[in-house]
Amino acid sequence: MLSREDLLKNAEHRETLARVLDAADRALKTWEMIPTDFLSPPELAESQSLLQRLTEVTAIATGGYPQAERQRLGIFRAELSFEASAVPLVLLEIVGNFLFDPASHRDFLGALLGTGLVRNKVGDLILLGDRGAQAIVVPELVEFLELQLTQVRSVPVKTRPIDWSELRVRPPQTKALTTVEASLRLDAIASAGFGMSRSKMADLINGGDVRINWKTVTQSSALVKSGDLIAIRGKGRLTVGAVAVTKKERYRVELTRSI
Repeated sequence: MLSREDLLKNAEHRETLARVLDAADRALKTWEMIPTDFLSPPELAESQSLLQRLTEVTAIATGGYPQAERQRLGIFRAELSFEASAVPLVLLEIVGNFLFDPASHRDFLGALLGTGLVRNKVGDLILLGDRGAQAIVVPELVEFLELQLTQVRSVPVKTRPIDWSELRVRPPQTKALTTVEASLRLDAIASAGFGMSRSKMADLINGGDVRINWKTVTQSSALVKSGDLIAIRGKGRLTVGAVAVTKKERYRVELTRSI
């Protein structure tokens, strides 16, 4: 069996993965499902890859709804079985009149963290326009936030848990397109998919803002393939679909952009 140090070698999110391994150890010892904190997409992808190397445990991931960006892992012995609903999550509503002082995602997150929380205790935030927002959090924070989260920007708010049937998530918006390129280089495919110049895309890649399957890639010449997910911080995601070679030996690539 691989040692802990071997498992964490070259990890991009070493501290997070160390906590995931701690949770796996607890799951083995207690025969219970042990939840992690909320993980960002890159943390989640690396954690799932790590757990696949451990034969004695398995995991399920959920963030409260299918397209949730931030998710918790529930880790348990491989011979057990759990549903995603067993991973503890609570949906909060943060209600106030934001008609004359609109609040952004950053404002709500700032108010939550301003109570003393750390980011990994909070999942996705869903904005509700001038009515406030909804937040997905770990259950142990509910009473604390009911007492402490009383204002966002200049607006007084009330915070309380609500039923999951009240979750207000808009269906994801996608745009399908096809491009024909001389190669499957990252800069070529991503610039076509995100509708920006190749030089601008190269700057983003060199700056560490572009990920393939949630791993940072800093080489414009990196090659992509069917099934890859390309993500750019603040720009959305791009899924590489079918790839075909044309008679002129160019690549016809189907792309789906999530906005």
